[in-house]
Amino acid sequence: MSGTGIPFPDWLSPVLVSVDLFGMEIALRWYALAYIAGILIGWRIVVAAVDRPALFRDARPPMTRAQVEDLVTWIIVGVIVGGRLGFVLFYQPAYYLSNPVEILYVWQGGMAFHGGFLGVVAAVWLCARKYGAPLGSVADLLALATPPALLLGRTANFVNAELWGRPTDLPWGVIFPGELAQDCPGIEGLCARHPSQLYEALLEGLVLGAILFWGAYRRGWLRTPWLASGVFFLGYGAARFVVELFRQADPQFITETNPMGHVVQLGSWGLSMGQLLSLPMILAGLAAIALARRARPRPA
Repeated sequence: MSGTGIPFPDWLSPVLVSVDLFGMEIALRWYALAYIAGILIGWRIVVAAVDRPALFRDARPPMTRAQVEDLVTWIIVGVIVGGRLGFVLFYQPAYYLSNPVEILYVWQGGMAFHGGFLGVVAAVWLCARKYGAPLGSVADLLALATPPALLLGRTANFVNAELWGRPTDLPWGVIFPGELAQDCPGIEGLCARHPSQLYEALLEGLVLGAILFWGAYRRGWLRTPWLASGVFFLGYGAARFVVELFRQADPQFITETNPMGHVVQLGSWGLSMGQLLSLPMILAGLAAIALARRARPRPA
């Protein structure tokens, strides 16, 4: 494998703008902005949907505008708490068991999508129960609203030059900066890697989002509770499972005898932590789609 590739743009910086205030640097980072923009865009997508009653069964949206705004607050808490605890429990439990106070240091980074997803599930369930809204229809709205946030979040990962992929000699491989990114055994010179963040942005954000919008606005998926949710679970799980084939495993899982960082060994094959966590999403998606199809009203 050669060491050729596209140099990482040196004009890209994780920090959008920073100011020095009383000796402290206050910075607005692209990753934080991606979270904020993703939530705002998702909120507007849900509001636009509930403003079109014809999209729903019996022309009855599951929530009002005011209830949607309350739901957004619940989701923000769910994303932050779930994402942080997911990272702690799934990826570095031993470290945080020894340093429990650092669990609160969210500004140092460390969020897991699957943990954030579970946090959102809990938030949606609690909020739907509070208002007596049908859980399946509320989940469908969230499925429609999530892909833009995934697109922005994964793009911000690329800007941060983090979560890069495995070494590659493909022409679109990117030479990411930093000692860890350039630690590629067997490669002479600069090491190019798969821009796996952009793969995820494309599949989980653009492609999955386009499918869900087409289904909601052209095929009437929101009239069948759990259908859009099932497509989202299945689509995200499958996309993440595939991208994990090209994404570099987290360093705590990589050893001399396990250079691919598999957490489950299957002979000469294996599963990464991301793949292992994606399997339940794929199964949940298939189950939700089957449930939705069975509950769909039969034409007279």
